[in-house]
Amino acid sequence: MAEGTSTRSGLGRALIAVYAVFALSATARSGVQLATKASEAPVAYTLSAVAGLVYIAATLGLAEVGPAPRRLAWAAVLFELVGVLTVGTLTVLDPALFPDATVWSAYGQGYGYLPLVLPFLGLAWLLHTRDRVS
Repeated sequence: MAEGTSTRSGLGRALIAVYAVFALSATARSGVQLATKASEAPVAYTLSAVAGLVYIAATLGLAEVGPAPRRLAWAAVLFELVGVLTVGTLTVLDPALFPDATVWSAYGQGYGYLPLVLPFLGLAWLLHTRDRVS
């Protein structure tokens, strides 16, 4: 494996750290929202919970080496990309669909648009390391 392509150091470790932070923050936020005010915006809070689970899966998939974790990472990052593009577009076209923001609302505006950028970084990393990681 070439230097700098492992997720155990450098850019790979940084990417995993960002995914882990998003996994923790999205899961915790949605958990509190679902526990305390689920009836106010159940779809938005459930979508945030789904986003949290996707970030957990991406974190785990990117952190491990081997074919199964890579498949998990690919699936999670692609799902994340479709999710942020779909929810982002829906919330921009019709903000009334979601009475409260999700992680992916307005393409992740509430998180500095990092939810929009993150799947592209994840895909770029997976493509960059595809022949070097088994």
